[in-house]
Amino acid sequence: MAELGGSPQKSEAQSGGLTLADIPAGFERARFSSPFLDVAGPYYERQGEGGIIVATRINKGHINHIQVAHGGVLGTLADVALSYQVHRAEKPGLPVATMNLNTNFLAGAKLGDWVEAHAVIDRISKRTAYCSGRIVCGDAVLMTMSAVFAILRK
Repeated sequence: MAELGGSPQKSEAQSGGLTLADIPAGFERARFSSPFLDVAGPYYERQGEGGIIVATRINKGHINHIQVAHGGVLGTLADVALSYQVHRAEKPGLPVATMNLNTNFLAGAKLGDWVEAHAVIDRISKRTAYCSGRIVCGDAVLMTMSAVFAILRK
Protein backbone atom coordinates (compact mmCIF):
# COMPACT_ATOMS: atom_id res chain seq x y z
CA MET A 1 0.00 0.00 0.00
CA ALA A 2 1.51 3.26 -1.10
CA GLU A 3 1.65 6.34 1.07
CA LEU A 4 -0.19 9.45 -0.01
CA GLY A 5 1.98 12.51 -0.33
CA GLY A 6 1.24 15.73 1.51
CA SER A 7 -1.64 16.45 3.83
CA PRO A 8 -4.09 13.68 4.67
CA GLN A 9 -6.98 16.05 3.83
CA LYS A 10 -7.29 16.89 0.13
CA SER A 11 -9.11 19.79 -1.47
CA GLU A 12 -12.84 19.61 -2.14
CA ALA A 13 -12.25 18.90 -5.84
CA GLN A 14 -9.75 16.11 -5.14
CA SER A 15 -11.89 14.37 -2.52
CA GLY A 16 -15.03 13.85 -4.56
CA GLY A 17 -16.65 17.11 -3.44
CA LEU A 18 -16.15 16.54 0.29
CA THR A 19 -15.13 19.31 2.62
CA LEU A 20 -13.71 18.95 6.12
CA ALA A 21 -17.21 19.63 7.48
CA ASP A 22 -18.44 16.46 5.71
CA ILE A 23 -15.98 14.20 7.56
CA PRO A 24 -16.86 13.06 11.12
CA ALA A 25 -14.45 14.02 13.89
CA GLY A 26 -11.48 11.72 14.33
CA PHE A 27 -11.32 10.55 10.72
CA GLU A 28 -8.37 11.41 8.50
CA ARG A 29 -7.80 10.79 4.82
CA ALA A 30 -6.55 7.21 4.48
CA ARG A 31 -2.84 6.89 3.87
CA PHE A 32 -3.12 4.05 1.36
CA SER A 33 -3.68 4.74 -2.28
CA SER A 34 -3.74 3.48 -5.80
CA PRO A 35 -5.35 4.99 -8.88
CA PHE A 36 -8.32 2.63 -8.48
CA LEU A 37 -8.80 3.35 -4.77
CA ASP A 38 -8.58 7.10 -5.42
CA VAL A 39 -11.54 6.74 -7.81
CA ALA A 40 -13.45 4.22 -5.64
CA GLY A 41 -13.23 6.41 -2.49
CA PRO A 42 -12.08 8.68 -1.16
CA TYR A 43 -11.45 6.67 1.99
CA TYR A 44 -10.96 7.89 5.55
CA GLU A 45 -9.69 6.04 8.60
CA ARG A 46 -9.60 6.24 12.36
CA GLN A 47 -8.60 3.92 15.14
CA GLY A 48 -11.60 2.22 16.73
CA GLU A 49 -11.82 0.06 19.85
CA GLY A 50 -11.55 -3.17 17.88
CA GLY A 51 -9.29 -2.00 15.08
CA ILE A 52 -9.10 0.47 12.25
CA ILE A 53 -12.35 1.81 10.82
CA VAL A 54 -12.32 2.64 7.11
CA ALA A 55 -15.11 4.92 5.85
CA THR A 56 -16.37 6.92 2.90
CA ARG A 57 -19.20 9.32 2.09
CA ILE A 58 -21.47 8.03 -0.70
CA ASN A 59 -21.19 10.48 -3.58
CA LYS A 60 -22.85 10.82 -6.99
CA GLY A 61 -20.25 8.60 -8.65
CA HIS A 62 -21.16 5.72 -6.30
CA ILE A 63 -24.91 5.69 -7.09
CA ASN A 64 -26.53 3.18 -9.46
CA HIS A 65 -29.78 3.29 -11.47
CA ILE A 66 -31.95 2.53 -8.40
CA GLN A 67 -30.43 5.45 -6.46
CA VAL A 68 -28.36 3.45 -3.96
CA ALA A 69 -24.64 2.79 -3.81
CA HIS A 70 -23.56 0.24 -6.39
CA GLY A 71 -22.78 -3.14 -4.82
CA GLY A 72 -19.21 -2.82 -6.06
CA VAL A 73 -18.74 0.30 -3.94
CA LEU A 74 -19.57 -1.59 -0.74
CA GLY A 75 -17.70 -4.68 -1.95
CA THR A 76 -14.58 -2.63 -2.57
CA LEU A 77 -14.90 -0.95 0.83
CA ALA A 78 -15.20 -4.42 2.40
CA ASP A 79 -12.03 -5.66 0.68
CA VAL A 80 -10.12 -2.49 1.55
CA ALA A 81 -11.11 -2.54 5.22
CA LEU A 82 -10.47 -6.24 5.76
CA SER A 83 -7.12 -6.23 3.96
CA TYR A 84 -6.02 -3.03 5.68
CA GLN A 85 -6.72 -4.60 9.08
CA VAL A 86 -4.36 -7.47 8.20
CA HIS A 87 -1.80 -5.14 6.64
CA ARG A 88 -1.63 -3.14 9.88
CA ALA A 89 -1.40 -6.23 12.12
CA GLU A 90 2.42 -6.02 12.16
CA LYS A 91 5.15 -3.46 11.64
CA PRO A 92 6.30 -3.10 9.01
CA GLY A 93 2.91 -3.58 7.37
CA LEU A 94 2.14 -7.00 5.94
CA PRO A 95 1.82 -7.33 2.16
CA VAL A 96 -1.47 -9.16 1.51
CA ALA A 97 -3.49 -10.47 -1.42
CA THR A 98 -7.18 -11.34 -1.29
CA MET A 99 -7.81 -15.06 -1.79
CA ASN A 100 -11.54 -15.06 -1.01
CA LEU A 101 -14.11 -12.37 -0.22
CA ASN A 102 -17.67 -13.11 0.90
CA THR A 103 -20.28 -10.37 1.22
CA ASN A 104 -23.87 -10.33 2.38
CA PHE A 105 -25.87 -7.27 1.32
CA LEU A 106 -28.46 -6.37 3.94
CA ALA A 107 -29.44 -2.79 3.05
CA GLY A 108 -28.51 -0.06 0.59
CA ALA A 109 -26.54 3.13 1.13
CA LYS A 110 -27.99 6.37 -0.24
CA LEU A 111 -26.41 9.50 -1.63
CA GLY A 112 -24.71 11.43 1.17
CA ASP A 113 -24.57 8.50 3.62
CA TRP A 114 -21.41 8.14 5.73
CA VAL A 115 -20.58 4.42 5.68
CA GLU A 116 -18.05 2.77 7.98
CA ALA A 117 -16.38 -0.62 7.63
CA HIS A 118 -15.42 -2.34 10.89
CA ALA A 119 -13.11 -5.34 10.56
CA VAL A 120 -11.49 -7.82 12.94
CA ILE A 121 -8.85 -10.46 12.42
CA ASP A 122 -10.35 -13.83 13.31
CA ARG A 123 -7.15 -15.81 12.82
CA ILE A 124 -3.70 -15.05 11.48
CA SER A 125 -0.81 -17.38 10.76
CA LYS A 126 2.51 -16.99 9.00
CA ARG A 127 0.96 -17.18 5.51
CA THR A 128 -2.81 -16.74 5.86
CA ALA A 129 -5.25 -14.41 7.62
CA TYR A 130 -9.00 -14.70 8.15
CA CYS A 131 -11.02 -11.53 8.77
CA SER A 132 -14.64 -10.61 9.19
CA GLY A 133 -16.64 -7.49 9.74
CA ARG A 134 -19.57 -5.31 8.83
CA ILE A 135 -20.33 -2.09 7.00
CA VAL A 136 -22.70 0.25 8.81
CA CYS A 137 -24.45 3.55 8.27
CA GLY A 138 -25.30 4.85 11.73
CA ASP A 139 -27.05 1.97 13.51
CA ALA A 140 -28.03 0.19 10.27
CA VAL A 141 -25.92 -2.78 9.15
CA LEU A 142 -25.56 -2.58 5.37
CA MET A 143 -23.27 -5.56 4.81
CA THR A 144 -21.52 -8.36 6.61
CA MET A 145 -18.30 -9.67 5.14
CA SER A 146 -15.47 -12.14 5.57
CA ALA A 147 -12.26 -12.76 3.70
CA VAL A 148 -9.17 -14.92 3.50
CA PHE A 149 -5.85 -13.26 2.67
CA ALA A 150 -2.49 -14.62 1.59
CA ILE A 151 0.30 -12.96 3.53
CA LEU A 152 3.14 -12.41 1.10
CA ARG A 153 6.05 -12.59 3.55
CA LYS A 154 9.54 -12.67 2.07
